[in-house]
Amino acid sequence: MEQAKTAQDGETKRGVLAHLEGLEAQMNRPCKRYEELQRAQAEESAPRTRIHKPQHLRGKLRVELKQQQVRGKVFSANVASDPTVEIGEQEVLERKQESMKAILQAYHFTGLSGKLTSRGVCICISTAFEGNLLDSYFVDLVIQKPLWIHHHSIPVFIPLEKIAAKYLQTDIQHFLFSLCECLNAYSGRKYQADRLQSDFATFLTGPLQRNSLCNLLSFTYKVDLTGQSSFCARLLYEDLTATLPTDITVTYQESEALSALWEEQRVSHEGLFRTKPLHHVFASFAREEALGLSLAS
Repeated sequence: MEQAKTAQDGETKRGVLAHLEGLEAQMNRPCKRYEELQRAQAEESAPRTRIHKPQHLRGKLRVELKQQQVRGKVFSANVASDPTVEIGEQEVLERKQESMKAILQAYHFTGLSGKLTSRGVCICISTAFEGNLLDSYFVDLVIQKPLWIHHHSIPVFIPLEKIAAKYLQTDIQHFLFSLCECLNAYSGRKYQADRLQSDFATFLTGPLQRNSLCNLLSFTYKVDLTGQSSFCARLLYEDLTATLPTDITVTYQESEALSALWEEQRVSHEGLFRTKPLHHVFASFAREEALGLSLAS
């Protein structure tokens, strides 16, 4: 009797435990589903998080940069308004020397070089055209306040004083760049005129006239060696930094009216002078002449 009661009590306990375990499982199911939902949402939002993170960082950096710029402007304004904050003149000159060194290093492979002197710096400007090294010029600068040119070898017809007045005190790099442009363009124009006189003199029916700056050239030339047809050319280089003319006038030497063929040739010559260096134009005339002679023979 007692054994039967004990067995019954054990079954009752197991039934209660089973019932409790069932209730616990039912309570845990929503928690598991919630955890699974959170995990899925996290996985889904991970790419968006990776995208938004750098965007957020970039925005933060922008804000910090603006704040630094504002602080810099405020600091500059305070320095400018505070008479007790002064930069020594010697320090200013030292900064200009360092700036000059950097400029010389930057321009070393563009034909500009130089060395420091006891007064400042001596700059050498080497000119070139179409890979041909031409003349070199120097400018000896005294680094004082204000900067000034001690002596130089720049030709008198180069507007050195005008360039210096415009840039020397405010932008030394622009001063050197403008001077290099003018000198290289002058050397290029002179090189073309010299080549025309030395290599294609047989095409000229008179002297080549040019001014010292070589920005105005005039000459008479024939397009065939028989001399039956001649043209007069006037080339004006209004831009002193250019090696191609900006204003071209080609006229027929004879007074009678041009035929359609000669007018077409005249217009063609103007186009050649506008787009090609002078010696290249006459090299093309020489090729045409040689081709005509070979066909005639």
